[in-house]
Amino acid sequence: MDAMTVQLDVVSAEDSIFSGLVESIQVTGSEGELGVNPGHAPLLTTLKPGMVRLVKQFGVEEMIYIAGGVLEVQPGHITVLADTAIRAEDLDEQAAIEAKKRAEEHIANPSADFNYAEAAIELAEAIAQLRLIQKLRK
Repeated sequence: MDAMTVQLDVVSAEDSIFSGLVESIQVTGSEGELGVNPGHAPLLTTLKPGMVRLVKQFGVEEMIYIAGGVLEVQPGHITVLADTAIRAEDLDEQAAIEAKKRAEEHIANPSADFNYAEAAIELAEAIAQLRLIQKLRK
């Protein structure tokens, strides 16, 4: 018997990052970690910066980093609409370290046009990217 699968599309403003059948996905929603399997009840929720962990047919895993977005679950179809989406293997560790440093400096030395919320988001995104890069190395 085949494992149950559901169509998943991960798209960002720029392009489609993934489109195919998956057995399950894991994301970080506004309420915390969330696992979605075929047959999940319809759902619409916001996503935090972090990992989309998808399990394709035959248990093949893929990781996609997203900088926040929206998850929509419909019968037979899951859509992740991401602000920014980057395949794990395309993440640039040096760029993520630089972004983290920049965000920390902005928070430590706020200027007149400083936006704390923006700096906090930049920092969260950089940390999430670095976490993923470290996870992939193991």
